[in-house]
Amino acid sequence: MAEINAKKARIIFHLDMNSFYASVEIAYNPELKGKPLAVAGNPEERKGIIITSNYEARAKGVKTTMPIWQARKLCPDLLVMRPNFERYRFASREIFKILYSITPFVEPVSIDEGYMDVSDVSNDQHPVRLAEKIQQQIKKELDLPCSIGIAPNKFLAKMASDMQKPMGITILRKRDIPEKLWPLPVREMYGIGSKTAEKLQGLSINTIGELALADEYQLKQLLGINGERLKNRANGIDLRVVDPDAVNEFKSIGSSETLPLDTTDEAEIRSLLSSLAENVEIRMKRKQVAGGSVQLTIRYHNRKTITRSKKLSNYIEKKVDILKVAFELFEVHWNKEPVRLLGITVQDIEEKQNIVQQLDLFTYKKDAEKEKLYLAIDELTEKYGKNPFVEMKVEDQGQPRTSFQKDFLDDYKK
Repeated sequence: MAEINAKKARIIFHLDMNSFYASVEIAYNPELKGKPLAVAGNPEERKGIIITSNYEARAKGVKTTMPIWQARKLCPDLLVMRPNFERYRFASREIFKILYSITPFVEPVSIDEGYMDVSDVSNDQHPVRLAEKIQQQIKKELDLPCSIGIAPNKFLAKMASDMQKPMGITILRKRDIPEKLWPLPVREMYGIGSKTAEKLQGLSINTIGELALADEYQLKQLLGINGERLKNRANGIDLRVVDPDAVNEFKSIGSSETLPLDTTDEAEIRSLLSSLAENVEIRMKRKQVAGGSVQLTIRYHNRKTITRSKKLSNYIEKKVDILKVAFELFEVHWNKEPVRLLGITVQDIEEKQNIVQQLDLFTYKKDAEKEKLYLAIDELTEKYGKNPFVEMKVEDQGQPRTSFQKDFLDDYKK
């Protein structure tokens, strides 16, 4: 990435699509405009939760992660649609193509948001005019609304884009921080989750302004190095550059799913783990990567969640190997209570071309034999569809999968 003149003030945009999934559905079917709409999983099962909703639905109290039954109580005329991820992926690709046509300094961070460094582009036109041009082009070509934050760094741009929705454009300069940023509750600050907010409130830090003025030593004692980082952000300090290659820096690939009903049925649990392992394998194959450890997530009926992982002696990429480790972890760490959610994540990811596997005298034959089996399974799967040797649970296309958004964020460059 070309270096930007350090002496020159940076101008960073954060573009955030408004109610993205719902907006895409409305763009495809204009008859939905003005009606309360939500995109969710299977409405007949408990895992049917709201993924996103449009502003008409939000005005009635409908929120993300809310169960569909609860959303319908608040908004009886709510229209609920299953997600169409291929449709959203296409829309995302077209959005980032528009951004990339303006500057190469584009950093996607999810399917519906990204940063742009327009420091050089803004030589030719005022940043607000440029933001309006981007906003209007996306609206005209794709019929999708977005908000744009304009600031001297990524953190302030991100905070600014949240200040006016939908179709807002907000400038947040460092001199604006005491008036616009500091009065906000600390829980509304980007990078602070509910647990961190609770810890900060324990120190009587309730606003971003109080965090900005807090004792750095106390923050480090409470939150480690992240305490110093959050204090800097609250003061508008963020030296991160917009990195177009950041999307390629990932260290894990995972998949999780909520069961229709809490269960202790081992057959159902194993079926879901098998489905999750297959999903992880597909995505690893697409990325041409392998991983050095496997993590299992178990969430129980009372929402207690545990994660357990195992470091491996060799890199793995195949479903059969991922599933074997996941089964082992489950057998050791399941406490026999009803399970609500399961997740499998392969960690310590590396590109296959960079991996040199050290085969010792005792394992090379086994590895070679397994590779032949894998090739045979791949050939049969290619010919007949699903792996013919393992009875698989049919995936619910309406259920979002962990890290879905990260798999294709560089598509716009292709």
